[in-house]
Amino acid sequence: MNAVIHPLAEISQRARHVLIQELGVTDAMRFLNQFQVGSGDYTVEREPLFKGETVKSIVAAIKAQRPDPA
Repeated sequence: MNAVIHPLAEISQRARHVLIQELGVTDAMRFLNQFQVGSGDYTVEREPLFKGETVKSIVAAIKAQRPDPA
């Protein structure tokens, strides 16, 4: 089986066309804007952010912020 490798620019163009065709221009652009490259270095930033935390303590903090199930 030989897979044809298309140029990334072509794939991106085809994908945008399909999204616009299916979602319309506005919703397609809203969808694509979710994937813009951000800034910063999470590998460096997470060290001070989670210093002294464990997975267990992070999970407990998340659960504490959730509304009580009714």
